Amino acid sequence: MTYKITLIGAGSANFGLGTLGDFLKSKVLSGSTIALHDINEESLQKVAKIGERYIQEQRLPYTLQATTNLPEALEGADFCIISIEVGNRFELWEQDWKIPLQFGIRQVYGENGGPGGLFHALRIIPPILNICEQISQICPQAYVFNFSNPMSRICTTVKRKYPQLRFIGLCHEVASLPKHLPRILNTPLSNLKFRAGGLNHFSVLTSITYRDTGKDAYPDVLSKAPAYFESLAETYEWANIEPNSPLRQSIQQRAVWVERQLFKVILEVFGCLPITTDSHFGEYIPWAYEVVDQRGILDFFRVYQHWCAQQFNPQRIQGTNEDWMILPIIEGIITDAGYEEAAVNLLNDGFIENLPHDIAVEVPAIIDKNGVHGIPLGKLPKGIGGLLNNQYAVHDLTAEAVLQQSKHLALQALCVDPLVNTLRGAQKALETIIDYQKPYLGYLK
Repeated sequence: MTYKITLIGAGSANFGLGTLGDFLKSKVLSGSTIALHDINEESLQKVAKIGERYIQEQRLPYTLQATTNLPEALEGADFCIISIEVGNRFELWEQDWKIPLQFGIRQVYGENGGPGGLFHALRIIPPILNICEQISQICPQAYVFNFSNPMSRICTTVKRKYPQLRFIGLCHEVASLPKHLPRILNTPLSNLKFRAGGLNHFSVLTSITYRDTGKDAYPDVLSKAPAYFESLAETYEWANIEPNSPLRQSIQQRAVWVERQLFKVILEVFGCLPITTDSHFGEYIPWAYEVVDQRGILDFFRVYQHWCAQQFNPQRIQGTNEDWMILPIIEGIITDAGYEEAAVNLLNDGFIENLPHDIAVEVPAIIDKNGVHGIPLGKLPKGIGGLLNNQYAVHDLTAEAVLQQSKHLALQALCVDPLVNTLRGAQKALETIIDYQKPYLGYLK
C-alpha cells in the first residue's frame, strides 16, 4: 500500500530538505507520493529540484510533487506535516521579545511563553487554523503533525476549533534526555527507562529507573546532574560555528552552565530535571529574569540565527533529521508498531491529573495502527504542577482571543500572565505590537 504525505512549509531548508531526506530513506513508505507545499515558490522549487535530482540519482521509488496550491497538495493526503512561520522570522521574533521589555515587562525570551509567546501565537495561529480548515474539508482522515511554535497554544487552539482533527504537536526538545542522561548516570541509554511531561518547552523528567536493577535513578540524577553540567566544555557543538569566529570564541569562554542557571535552581528548589534550557523554561516563570544567564540567552539567539542561515545545503537531503521524530511515528502507525514515543502534544485527557483537560500537554505516547495515544503520567509534583497551572488561563485566553478575533481578550491574556505586573505596560505593549505587526495582527478588533 502506498501513501501520500504532504509537507506544509517545505520551502524551509531546515524542515523541508531534512524531512524529505528522511522519508526517502524509508522502506515502509516505498512507492508513496510526497507533496511539497510552500507559499514561497522560489524556496519551494529549490527544495523540489534537489529532491527530484536525489530521487533520480538514487533510483528511489517515490513520486515528488511541488505546488503553492494548498488544496492540490492536500488532495488524498494520509499524513500532513506543518512547519511554518509568518513574515521575517527573526525580525518579528525580536519585536516579540524586546517590545515588552521596553514597557517594563521582564521576559527572558519571546517565543513560547510570556507576552512574546502571546504575540507569536496571535500571529501564527490564524494561518494554521486556515490550513486545518482546508485539511478538515479535503482530507479529514489525515493525521496532522505540527512542528510550529508556540506549540502548546497552537495545539490548544486548533483542538478547540477542530476537535475531530487528528492533530498532534511534535517537538525535538526531549532529545536532550537521551543525550545527557547516560552521561550523567554513567550507564548506557538501553539501561534507562524514563518519561517526561508537562507543557511544551516547560516539561520535566517525571520518572527514571535502571532497567537492570529496577532501582529509582532520580536521586542519582539530582545528585550528579550539577557536576555534569558544570563540566560541559562545549555548549553549542551542533551549531557548526567557524572555529576562529568571534561568536565561537565568545561562547567557549563562557561554557560553564551557560543557559542553565534557572535549570540549576529548578533542580535544587523543585527537585526536578527540566528537559530544556533557560531561554525556553524561563519564559513561563516571573522570577526567572533575575536568575537566568541573560548573556547565555543572547548567545543562544545569535547562534540560532547563525545556524538557520547555514541550513540551505543540498547535502542535507543525504543526512538524517531524526530529531524531527516524524518518520518513526508515521511508520509506527502504518506497521502497528506499538512503540513508545518520548513526547507528543495532545489535549489533556487525564494524562496529567493536576492540569485542566482543555489545555494541550506534552506527554509520552504509544504509536500503533489506531494512531497516537497519550500515556497517563498521574499527578506531577505539586511545585511543578503549580508552575504549569499558572499558564492555564493564559492559554485559554490566547485561544479565545484568536477564535473571537478580540483585542480585548488578548489584553486579558496579557493581564493574567504571571510575567506581567504592569497594566499600563501591558496595554502599551499590545498596542505597539499590533501597530508594528499590523499585516498579521490587524484582525484583532
